[in-house]
Amino acid sequence: MKPAPTELPILRHLWSHGSQSAGEIHQAVSDETGWSRSSTRKTIERMVDKGLLVVSEQHGLKIYRAKAKKIPTLARMIRSFASDVLGLEGPLPVSTLVGSRILDDEELAELEALLERGEDVNTDAPDDAS
Repeated sequence: MKPAPTELPILRHLWSHGSQSAGEIHQAVSDETGWSRSSTRKTIERMVDKGLLVVSEQHGLKIYRAKAKKIPTLARMIRSFASDVLGLEGPLPVSTLVGSRILDDEELAELEALLERGEDVNTDAPDDAS
């Protein structure tokens, strides 16, 4: 499932920092989103329902982690943008993403390989390493 633009700050945060509580997520994304705690919680629950996040419980506290894998999700979004917005048949060159704050060199190489293959990738499998 493709995340909505409003869901991306939460995914980016969890990809970078790993599993966290709703309160920790809210604290991390509230400056960017301007959301209240209830808006953050509602978005998190919607993302769980959509299959983008999974929830577990630790010591009575709900902990959320990204179920959508980082690189395949980004590849799908880039292909969609290139096709739907720019009208391109091929992917955007990964070189345009150098300097990204959320992608390291290894991830850029993986993303480039996925974009070159152009195949639909599984974005639903857990990604503990992101």
